[in-house]
Amino acid sequence: MTQPIHPQARIGHVHLKVGDLDRAIAFYSGVLGFTLQQRWGDSAAFLGAGGYHHHIGLNTWDSLGGTAAPRGHTGLYHTAFLYPDRAQLADALRRVMAADIKIEGAADHGVSEAIYISDPDGNGVELYHDRAPKDWPRDAAGALVMTNAPLDLMALLAEAP
Repeated sequence: MTQPIHPQARIGHVHLKVGDLDRAIAFYSGVLGFTLQQRWGDSAAFLGAGGYHHHIGLNTWDSLGGTAAPRGHTGLYHTAFLYPDRAQLADALRRVMAADIKIEGAADHGVSEAIYISDPDGNGVELYHDRAPKDWPRDAAGALVMTNAPLDLMALLAEAP
């Protein structure tokens, strides 16, 4: 039997192939609010939050001018961005709506609340916040019981700072 990964291990960043670097920067920085930390000419950029070197890498090394993968193909389903609380998720929703970006889904999973969109290259993006573990739904045996209930976006938006 394999040993479990250390409990403090985290996904540190995602690096995406994009078709247009400026368009991708406009989405991840201009809409979602990540800070451009470094740019490598017209081929790559690194964006982060809170002064971190990068949470998102973007490059056109193999994808300049490329298009989104067609449905039915393998690849990344979505990148999930964790917000510290419901109010900050509401702020993200406000930004998305102000940019007139299509909301493809929104769900209350019991353990979290999530909004689903796509970036300009067709990459799935989840914006979410976690509830405190003490509030996670569990069955009588204590096992996690995640849900997929509708999320009231207007009620969430009312909580934006």
